[in-house]
Amino acid sequence: MPRFAPDNGGMLIQPPSRAVLGFVPAAAACVALATSIGAGGVDRPGAAKSGPCTAVPDLTSDFSYDRDLLCVELTPPPPFRGASGSVELRRIAGPFAVNLTPDGRLRYAAVVHAEGLPAADSLGSYDGYGAWVAGPSMVPMRRLGPVEPGSVRRLGDVDLNRFVILVAAERRVGAADLAAPEGPIVLRGQSPSMRLAPADFLEFALGAAPAGEPDGHAVHHDGDGGRAPDDSTRWTGVPMPEGVAMLPAMMRLRPDERAWLPIVGDAVALPASRPRSRLRVADGDTLRLTAMAVRHRMFGRDFVMYGFNGEIPGPLLDVDRDSEITVEFTNDVSWPTTIHWHGLRLDNASDGVPFVTQDPVLPGERFTYTLRFPDAGIYWYHPHHREDVQQDLGLYGNMLVASPEAGYHGPVHREEVLMLDDLLVGESGLVPYGREGATHLLNGRFGNEFLVNGRPDHRLSAELGEVVRFFLTNVSNTRTFNLSFGGAPMKIVGSDVGNFEREEWVESVVLAPAERYVVHVRFDEAGRVPLLNRVQALDHLNARFFAEEDTLAVVDVRDTPVSPDLSAEFETLRASDLVARDLDPYRELLDRPVDRRLVLEMRARDLPLLVERLMQIDSVWFAPVEWSGTMPMMNWTSTARSLEWVLRDPDSGRENLDIDWRFEVGDVVKIRLHNERNTLHAMQHPIHLHGQRFLVVEQDGVRNENLVWKDTALIPVGSTVDLLLDVSNPGAWMLHCHIAEHLEAGMKMLFHVAAPAGGPAGGP
Repeated sequence: MPRFAPDNGGMLIQPPSRAVLGFVPAAAACVALATSIGAGGVDRPGAAKSGPCTAVPDLTSDFSYDRDLLCVELTPPPPFRGASGSVELRRIAGPFAVNLTPDGRLRYAAVVHAEGLPAADSLGSYDGYGAWVAGPSMVPMRRLGPVEPGSVRRLGDVDLNRFVILVAAERRVGAADLAAPEGPIVLRGQSPSMRLAPADFLEFALGAAPAGEPDGHAVHHDGDGGRAPDDSTRWTGVPMPEGVAMLPAMMRLRPDERAWLPIVGDAVALPASRPRSRLRVADGDTLRLTAMAVRHRMFGRDFVMYGFNGEIPGPLLDVDRDSEITVEFTNDVSWPTTIHWHGLRLDNASDGVPFVTQDPVLPGERFTYTLRFPDAGIYWYHPHHREDVQQDLGLYGNMLVASPEAGYHGPVHREEVLMLDDLLVGESGLVPYGREGATHLLNGRFGNEFLVNGRPDHRLSAELGEVVRFFLTNVSNTRTFNLSFGGAPMKIVGSDVGNFEREEWVESVVLAPAERYVVHVRFDEAGRVPLLNRVQALDHLNARFFAEEDTLAVVDVRDTPVSPDLSAEFETLRASDLVARDLDPYRELLDRPVDRRLVLEMRARDLPLLVERLMQIDSVWFAPVEWSGTMPMMNWTSTARSLEWVLRDPDSGRENLDIDWRFEVGDVVKIRLHNERNTLHAMQHPIHLHGQRFLVVEQDGVRNENLVWKDTALIPVGSTVDLLLDVSNPGAWMLHCHIAEHLEAGMKMLFHVAAPAGGPAGGP
């Protein structure tokens, strides 16, 4: 279960300093800040990109993201009315879409601008000004750095959930031993997250409802196992996270869909699930895969779930780069289905998209896929028809594509391939799914139980000093993880479609749905090392942050030293000449103009009044990433009848499947994605492009200086992300959000790639 901590901004609370008492931060807003910041922390002359504290975001500008979420207005107390300023919370460059501390607190670079400050010596024996950041109660407090009137400076980093920023006069500007402001505070401001306020319970007094089991739609039981459907069971409730409350009337809401579970007359008659096998598949081989119902035992009970070849996860396929194989697929579950081979630049006819590249495979029918593997890396396969149900029930597996280059990923003692998932389990078993349409369309179906390779109790072992390569894949419907190995040193090596240009040290790995990362971890201490997911969850009703820490798996490190010793190799951050050469033709295109644009937003309709009002209150601030399912009842009851997730092309005005993008093999296309904050409920979106690869060039005005080929990119709330798409595969391809429920709510489009005129069919 999660471990909870109080909302103190992420630091230990201490008594406030006398110098700070009595100064209350002003409301957060934004003012102009238009100077670019150099690496040295001072303003840089020459052409400058605007910061997020400039005018209203404009997708046609050089740089755009939501100032409402990332700017702090600094306002003066009455004695200093001529002073003004702002603080930009700038993204810190790194391999992930958000920069986090190991315990899940967002980390930003503070860029400070101040004007009209009185001469410091006019206030007393002071020689300058300094900026400070503190928790909401003004303690603890940390100095950010000196402030020069009229200049724009990048100072220290801010990593608190809620905070205030102060600019005060100082006697010793630049002194490292200051614990609190020395002189008068001339500017003050508070983080945008401070706008959050608890719901007014008097306003929602009508939400009180009598106790008792509400009426609900019947649960439809699947016929897997030979029993006819039985409609006698009602919807069950959704478990609430520990320590989080919801209004009584909200607890009585139920989805406006028929409920469904894969319940059979005699689950014992089903074959027991098996652990994943590892299959070596050579060029020209034929593999047979069957989707089937299985009995999967967890938490002391049997669950009816799905597995490929009876395995959860499905078989791990070991293949060589540039090989080609045939997969003969049989559907033995009660749903129509397909298999999508996520991340592969394969022939369009085998992409597995229902009603685009193939018809769904009906129960009892077969389909043949031809797979080719042009890129080394870690990939995965899963259904692309009602994946909110089928993938969640266990239909997923990995493909590990080996490079012919020796030492492609670097030296390690061994490898582990982990698929991370969560499952929503109530007192009586799985929480039902929607039969005709998905539920949980608001945030996606967060689970309350964590699985690694299909198990809640996954264990590994290692020797002292052993270096292990982990291939990590997020197969959950919606959850973004923040992963670490109990403080063990870790470096990132690769992502979706191969290696990074350079290895980097990381404290944790931010892993969105469908993303993959390759990390090397060294286990330096004997004992029990947990694989942790540590995040800062948000109690929306009470407007508070709290820490969640979950152990997903355990590594038992023996006290026997490993041999050989790879410490020197592990401590070396390698640069890849192979990746650099592959990227060289694209470098001159990184600064090309934007070719295509998409805005990501939501359209709500006919929501329950209680839900809509709570969402309006909550919309004063959105976290860049919703880390945890802390609003389960509001989320559960959202269906396609009440909301739609939208990809909108602002140039054509078209949306979702009405968008008509057309390219040709060999094109290089720059795509700008903006996740609109000004909607009733904004949320992050992991955007996946089928059949191609792309580079994340820039996010929120910050250039990505360590490139890697990707097929899925996380777009936080309010962010603008530029992708450089390498168009290499002809056919009709899908672009969509990989939160399964957002896909079911319409957040998908097609783009068409033509083979070059008079040339070969194309393909990598």
